[in-house]
Amino acid sequence: MPAKSKSQQKAAGAALAAKRGDIKKSELKGPSKSMEKSMSEKELHDMASTKRKGKPEHVSH
Repeated sequence: MPAKSKSQQKAAGAALAAKRGDIKKSELKGPSKSMEKSMSEKELHDMASTKRKGKPEHVSH
């Protein structure tokens, strides 16, 4: 599942780093905290590795 915005991609990257143990889970906040709990490492990797070119900073619902 590719990221729909740059901010979503950044949050997925932070959650992936926490899941791998590169950063402490207590350092996560906002969407990255819930992403780390609810998504697998593969899902986070797929979302974080999305190309940024042409993506908006934020997506409105």
